[in-house]
Amino acid sequence: MNIDKELDELFSDPLLDIKEGETKLFDMPEDMRRVIKEKKRPDFVAQRKLCEDFDQFRSLFENVQKDLKEGKRSLIRISKTTNLQVGHFYIVAGQMLYLSEIGETKVSTNGLLDGRTRCIYDDGTESNILLQTLRKNVVGDGYAITETEEETNKSFFNESDIHQQDKVTGYIYVLKSLSDDPRIANQKNLYKIGFTTNKVEERVANAQNEPTYLMAPVQIVSSYKIVNMNSHKFETLLHQIIENVNFKITVNDEKGQPHEATEWYVIPLNIIDTIIKKIMDGSIVQYSYNQREECLERHIVKKQSKLDLKGFKVLTLNIKKVFYDAIIRGEKKEEYRELKQTTINKYTFIDETDGKRYLRRYDFLHLFVGYNKDRENAIVEVVDTTYEEGIVVYHLGRIIEVN
Repeated sequence: MNIDKELDELFSDPLLDIKEGETKLFDMPEDMRRVIKEKKRPDFVAQRKLCEDFDQFRSLFENVQKDLKEGKRSLIRISKTTNLQVGHFYIVAGQMLYLSEIGETKVSTNGLLDGRTRCIYDDGTESNILLQTLRKNVVGDGYAITETEEETNKSFFNESDIHQQDKVTGYIYVLKSLSDDPRIANQKNLYKIGFTTNKVEERVANAQNEPTYLMAPVQIVSSYKIVNMNSHKFETLLHQIIENVNFKITVNDEKGQPHEATEWYVIPLNIIDTIIKKIMDGSIVQYSYNQREECLERHIVKKQSKLDLKGFKVLTLNIKKVFYDAIIRGEKKEEYRELKQTTINKYTFIDETDGKRYLRRYDFLHLFVGYNKDRENAIVEVVDTTYEEGIVVYHLGRIIEVN
């Protein structure tokens, strides 16, 4: 077999001939070549490196971790329009970082600032990741860490705080089991949280004989006087918040009968204290317990508008944050919309009496930043509407409401 001859015959086959016109199918259009050539490539990809001065940040991370465990700080989900701030801590994929610096910035296409950052990580490394990328990472798989909140005096009730007219409606107690059962003794942060109308000491006096106390003596870790409140509802709310860390265990009574113990939870003591404080001051509705990070997570509660706009004409528009902020600051007094075939009926109408097209008149604009369900929004007065060469102009007046 002559391989060279067979190859020559194969490549000489007329079917493989490409005519002159067909070669153009493989040419890249000139405008596409120009776009590729002009397209900016990333200057470089942010890489982690050893943080040479990590010693000055080490104590910051330790304090924030301590604050989280004590409930003084909490986690909060952020939206993609949230501005990250220098000096704040964030968590991405389970790792804590400190936003130390933001270099020279510019406004990106979404209206938010972007630029190189200096991020310090709790493992002693750092990176100069872009601010936009960092924001995307925090939104996608992370949290912001709140600043420390001042504790209020009304959180706890000392004897001196209770006046004669106040009514002590019960006691919330926190107990630690002294059982030598390995299932119990080896469980870290295991506490019973319950309610009694009597003195706590009286309630637990016979603990070693009661399945609810795991058939063992207990240590009273904390107790709280509940004043002028429905104690049963208080206890129920507390248990609902930490339901996901309920410790389920079955113990046998003195007759050998099995019982499932209740109201035992695996949760740090400081978090229990903070939850009780937040129930007392009413702020607990904004929080849930994050089992993975062992701290409270604060949720953004969307403010409901109290304005009654019935009878008024309201135009709802989406707007970039940079323009939204300028309107709220009073720097931008006009909002523009291009008149297109797809929007012409939204901004204009045809009067049936004369067949002419006129601008629709609106009393207010309801402006939304982006498309997130928890997005910022505001209601702004429209004082006039004009038309200029294909552009509808809404002249803005007072800011009626900002959410």
